[in-house]
Amino acid sequence: MMPLLANVDPWIFTFSAITVIVTVAMGFWSAKKSKTASDFFVAGRSVGVGMNASAISGEYLSAASFMGVAGMVMSSGYDALWYPVCYACGYLFLLLFIAGPLRRFGAYTIPDFAEGRFDSPVFRKIAVVFVLFIGFFYTMPQMKGAGVTLAYIFKDIEWIGGAKGLPYWVGVVLVGAVITLNVALGGMKGITLVQAFQYWIKMFAISVPVFVLMSVHSHYGNHLQANLVKPSAGMTSQGDASTSLETAAALNRKVLPEKAPKDETWINPFGPLTTKAAKAAGLSAEESKPYSLLYTYSLIIALVCGTAGLPHILVRFYTNPDGVAAKRTTMWVMILIGVFYVFPPVFGVMGRNLMPELYNGLAGVKGTDGVVLNLPLILTEKYGTLGAVLSGITCAGAFAAFMSTFSGLLVSMTGALAHDIYGRILRPKSTPEDRMRMFKFCAVICGVGAILLGFLVETFEINKLVGWAFAIAATSYFPLLFLATWWRNITMKGAATGMLAGGSLSLVAIASTMLADQAKWAEGLKIWYTTHPLARTLAEQPAIWALPLAIVLMIVVSRLTRSEVPADIRMKMLVLHAPEKLGLKQEYIQEHQAGH
Repeated sequence: MMPLLANVDPWIFTFSAITVIVTVAMGFWSAKKSKTASDFFVAGRSVGVGMNASAISGEYLSAASFMGVAGMVMSSGYDALWYPVCYACGYLFLLLFIAGPLRRFGAYTIPDFAEGRFDSPVFRKIAVVFVLFIGFFYTMPQMKGAGVTLAYIFKDIEWIGGAKGLPYWVGVVLVGAVITLNVALGGMKGITLVQAFQYWIKMFAISVPVFVLMSVHSHYGNHLQANLVKPSAGMTSQGDASTSLETAAALNRKVLPEKAPKDETWINPFGPLTTKAAKAAGLSAEESKPYSLLYTYSLIIALVCGTAGLPHILVRFYTNPDGVAAKRTTMWVMILIGVFYVFPPVFGVMGRNLMPELYNGLAGVKGTDGVVLNLPLILTEKYGTLGAVLSGITCAGAFAAFMSTFSGLLVSMTGALAHDIYGRILRPKSTPEDRMRMFKFCAVICGVGAILLGFLVETFEINKLVGWAFAIAATSYFPLLFLATWWRNITMKGAATGMLAGGSLSLVAIASTMLADQAKWAEGLKIWYTTHPLARTLAEQPAIWALPLAIVLMIVVSRLTRSEVPADIRMKMLVLHAPEKLGLKQEYIQEHQAGH
């Protein structure tokens, strides 16, 4: 069955193709400079502040940031603003507590730090497991973004035989294969320039369409006011997938949640279920989502602390020359991503007012996650190709979003397998050349695994998937890094107990909600969660209880095993915190030791 490309918008296709081609070309060019194991794992520790800040920002601003934040603001109103705020605030924790000390330690990977801080090869194995769990969880929203974007680009493609559109799984496979090839060829040094370039692509793609749309369809304030109260006769308001009812034209207004009248009913997406409409639908307003505030608090903890526990972000600080450069890099990252996050909420607010049809799905995009891609097309009727050009630009930004983040995740997971498992555990006497070959092989293995997981998450919201990855990072790596960096008396048994308890319980809780939502054989679990909403909320976002549990266990077990504090702990703490001018900085992994 062959496709006919005549119906594919040339502007959208061109901008997207250029982004992919330039990304691959830059990857090939950078790969020629990757000669040593240090180049593959930490880019030779020679990346400057500006370049690394752009690369970290490009890696961090994933599909959840580029597409998901706007979609969540469109569907949930002000409640969703916690996502961009907390995404950015997490770097404040990194700046204050982790970035400088982590770089001064001089490892290749976070499991390197875990082993070196506690003199425990066993702890390295535990740390590697969570690198893989967090990494694979975070690849799922990137794969979802890839599938959604390609389905949108080729929504009008016609196949010989009568079929129309591009299946979701095709986008997952194509993007996954391209990025896997890029990472396998160039490693960390190969993707640094690519990620820096992709940050500026995303910045351009998210900002320019907003300015054009506001110049044509009025500024942000007018759209916000229009969302507060606007007659909308003939609109069918919907709650969840099983709830749909007509409301009188006089009462059917679009409102933000905090403005919903208490004595009237407003059905999602224009507001939460309130008493009057809930009764009409046979529901209870109080039972629709009774613990939403608890979920929000837990989400805030997950996003802020999870940022400081993401292995693929943390490893980039090892690419700076020293701790001072790492801290300066973090400050610039806060500025770069802070500016970026101004724009997605504007897309969400304008989408509420200008494209409410997205709530029911449009043009191959399921739900509001497609507002960034679709909103520019409203200019097409009056301004011709302008809408298609802007939509093409946003598609290019979407490609840059999931490609840059997926690249960083692959390097992190591949490093865990090639360096921590193969080079430090299975074959500690392997040469740097052996580990470089293993890096390429492991990149392919991890890429295939990410593609397979991408097939499973088509129906999940992008930002919810990201929130789960952050929750696992917040309950496993964050307490480890924070306490191991600042508390001299933490022991290996204490750190391992807390990390295993917090991270594993979070993983099990999240997996149970995923199964309850999607697995037919878990119908009993779904029913149980329906009748126990508090348990459902705590399982769906476990950071609020799993993070304190991990910290308490680390402290208690460390006090019980205080005799096992490393003998050279004073020197290690001095290396972590002493200014570089004193000359105490050490590289835990030296290039000549890389294979030993």
